[in-house]
Amino acid sequence: MHNRLKVLRAERNWSQAYLAEALGVSRQTVNAIETGKYDPSLPLAFRIAHLFGASIEQIFTPEETLS
Repeated sequence: MHNRLKVLRAERNWSQAYLAEALGVSRQTVNAIETGKYDPSLPLAFRIAHLFGASIEQIFTPEETLS
């Protein structure tokens, strides 16, 4: 899954630690989401979207799959 989390965070000059605290997760979790190593749970995705005032679809997009 691709995401815009790093861009949105940078636009607000928020550190990973600040975002992690606001979301109630570890900084390592934020890093893993930003680098695509971890897809957040649906409740966490909703918290992220709410925090940025955006829809989940505006932040997260599925990777293209080849058929």
